[in-house]
This record gives sequence, C-alpha cells and structure tokens, in this order.
Amino acid sequence: MLKSDLLQLIANGENSGVEFKRDDLRPDQLAKEIVALANLKGGKVLLGVEDDGSISGIQRNDLEHWVMDTVFGRYVHPMILPYFEVVTLADGKRVAVVTLTEGSAKPYAVRHNDREEVYVRVGSTSRRASREQLARLFESGGMLHAELLPVSGTALNDLDRSRLEDYLLRVVGDHTAPADDGAWHQRLVGLGLMVARDDEEPVCSIAGLALFGHSPRQKMRYTGVRWMSFGGIDMSYQAQDDSVIDGPLVALWTGDHRQPSVDDGLIERLSSRMRPFVEVHSDALQDGLRRRIGLRFAAEAVREAMVNALVHRDWTRPVEVEIVNYADRLEVTSPGALQNSMTVEKMLAGQRSARNPVIMEVMRDYGYVEQRGMGVRRKIVPLTRDFTGRDAVFEATDDFVRVSLPAAAPAEADKP
Repeated sequence: MLKSDLLQLIANGENSGVEFKRDDLRPDQLAKEIVALANLKGGKVLLGVEDDGSISGIQRNDLEHWVMDTVFGRYVHPMILPYFEVVTLADGKRVAVVTLTEGSAKPYAVRHNDREEVYVRVGSTSRRASREQLARLFESGGMLHAELLPVSGTALNDLDRSRLEDYLLRVVGDHTAPADDGAWHQRLVGLGLMVARDDEEPVCSIAGLALFGHSPRQKMRYTGVRWMSFGGIDMSYQAQDDSVIDGPLVALWTGDHRQPSVDDGLIERLSSRMRPFVEVHSDALQDGLRRRIGLRFAAEAVREAMVNALVHRDWTRPVEVEIVNYADRLEVTSPGALQNSMTVEKMLAGQRSARNPVIMEVMRDYGYVEQRGMGVRRKIVPLTRDFTGRDAVFEATDDFVRVSLPAAAPAEADKP
C-alpha cells in the first residue's frame, strides 16, 4: 500500500470495512474485529492508529508473528489467511495493515476461554451476533438451509394431500401413495418436506409448507407475495391495488400435466391478480370482434423474475417477496442478499448457487424453473431488451435482491 493511500484511508475514518487499533490490545480483542469484518464483506484493520485517527505507530517488535501466529492461529476460527504489510511514514512511524477478504466459511468466531463467540460489523463497530444474524451467517456459509427448518405448530394436515399425491405419483414416480399417516411422515421427512422430532410427530419444514401448504401464511406469515400497483412512478401517487397473495407454490393437477391445472398455485394466483394492471387495451379490434389486449412487460421475463424471487428468497428474513407495478417499471424484490459470494455480474454470466435446493428441485420438477437454471441470462435479460428496447436493472444489497423491468412504450405494449 502506498503512503498516500494509507493516509487517505485514515483521513476517511472508521467505517464498515475499516477499523483502527493500537497494537497493545489483547489477542481476543483483535480477533473480535477480524471475525466481524470477515463475517461481513472483509476489510482492513490498521494497527498503530488511534480511534480518533491519530497515528501512534507500531510498538510491538514481533507484531507480524503475534498477528499471524497468535491471533489468527489461535483465536480466529475457522482459518483465515490475511495479507499483512507494514507502511512506514515520512516521520518514521509505522502502521501495520491487515487486509481480509470476505470469508467463505461463515460464521467466523473468536475462540477464547473455551468459548466461541461470533461477531458482526454494524457500521463502524463490531458486535456480538444476534440469533437472526447467526442464522444468516450459517446459511450464507452453506452450513444451514433455512428451508429445512421446522415450522412450529404445523402437522401433516397443514399440507395439501392432493398436491402431494400428484407430486409423488405423477412427478416423482412412486407406484402408490403412502398408506397411512405414519408412512406419509416417513416419506415426507425423507424428501425434506417435514422435520422429524424425538418422541413427537413430525412438523412441516419451511419448504414443505411453502410448496404444498393449504394456506401457508396461516402458519408462517411471511410466505406469499405482497403485490402493489401505482399509477405513477413512485408510491406517493394513485394506489391502484395493494394485497397479499397466499397459496402453495405449486398448482394442482389430477391428471396429465400437459393439461391445465385444476387449482392454481401461488404463481398463477399472483399472475391473475396482476394481469389487469399490466395489460394495455387497444382501440383496435382483433378479428373484428374484440379489442386487442397487449402487455406492458415481456410476459416470460416477468414470470421468470417472479419465480426466481420466490425460489431463491432468504427464509431467515421475516418479510414477503414484494412485487410493485409503476407507470414505467415493475420491481420484483426478494428478501436476502445473494448467496455464497454470488454477485450480480456472476448471475448475469449464468453462474448458479441454489439457496433452497428442495424448493428449487420441486419447482424444476413441475417446470416452473428452467432446467439449466439460466433464466436470468436466457430469459429476463434478452426478452426485456427485445420487448422494450431497454435493459432490466439488477440491484443486490445485504437485505434484498431486486430486478426492475422497464415498461414498453405504448406502441410496443399494444402488441397482442
């Protein structure tokens, strides 16, 4: 690091990715700052800099050995390999810069006094992780699939038996449906749709309830979709519709899946609710009998964005998927950050990282999800560009992933 870059970093002060410390602190204190940064996006710890940004310089003679072998070797778990460098300033004072990338084996913890404590970065401070933050860290590190967590107060009767039979017999290929509740429990636990408990009957998993529940929101209030429509370009103008759509993710068939379903799933219910607000009615007659009806958005792109938001959502976030229609765009927001170091750039390039593999596989079995998992690259991006002449906009934060689909100009939207 150049001297000028270091001085500019110090001048900017502490933030979510930069921490100042003297080098006479205890090893567990430094480990706390290190794991907090690794559990967020990574960052830098500057040793030899006071909290107010004044430079006191390195005092330890063996600082590199102490940092690398003592702090990282004994206190930080699992192992992280940082980049350590020392910058000497014009006045002879030296500052050590410990650089960390975002950890891929979250959660990182401080091991001290026979305990492990997990810390997270909140602004410019490091704090002990809350229960909810721990769940997100375990999930982001691939150690927990939240979709497999049990939903308290649920039972087999909360699942739609007709949908389950259709799935087992016509999709999975079982020869017969389970004969009794005990056999149902065993089969559904094996599929990840229910969770076994010691000396008690199994309960539904989040995946089971979301996929096959009669009315999932009765037992888990943040399933479903929050749908809103506004006549203007923001929420302050002309609210047209505001509702929460409930229902199992999959539709119900009682025969050939090539025929229409007999009961809609969440995707179909949502599509029906949205249709009057995304249609354009032309003055021209079609076949001389009825008005032409077009859409303001590429239909397949909308469906793909909706399915992605539901399939890849973070179940540790107690909020619904949200879809909002504006005069100039449709915004589809899915709770939670991108999974496993995924970025918008990687997503657009076609990389895949399934957060909810059980939900993903069932939705793929029914044809809701593209077999190759390339819906963003193969559908949303090209179809939106072809239909509107503009690009879909993707945004990813620590709290949500959002795709904004531009509306077609009136002349284009008039297409049947």
